[in-house]
Amino acid sequence: MTAQTAPRRLVAQNRRARHDYFIDETMEAGVVLTGTEVKALREGRASLQDSFAGEERGELFLFNAYIPEYRQANRFNHETRRPRKLLVHRRERDRLLGAVRRQGVTLVPISLYFNRRGIAKVDLGIARGKKQYDKRETEKARDWAREKQRLLRENR
Repeated sequence: MTAQTAPRRLVAQNRRARHDYFIDETMEAGVVLTGTEVKALREGRASLQDSFAGEERGELFLFNAYIPEYRQANRFNHETRRPRKLLVHRRERDRLLGAVRRQGVTLVPISLYFNRRGIAKVDLGIARGKKQYDKRETEKARDWAREKQRLLRENR
């Protein structure tokens, strides 16, 4: 496969994001990483659990994302939970930060992956928090859809 036809390679997924939040919109952002972080990601070891995106010094950063140390790097290793700068266009950044300030939404990373060209990207979701009854309602709808599919399969 060439670089253009290869599918994107998923490194980490935040499965709790869709359970805990209503995801209104998603967007792709680049991530500034060091060499050892990229090597650790290529091994497929990372976690987006409890991570979020926010503002620091007027720029967008990814906080609390866990990328473990690369074993072969010895003293040149990186910090595992350091803030990582996100690369987005200025208009997108201003729109996202404005939504966070005005509407009280949260920027949640949904997945971390390498795109077709081998560049690390993160899918950010503009999210509103779910209440407990919203979570139960979502689970009911998912269970009913699964049951409906099962009934349709049996009646064929």
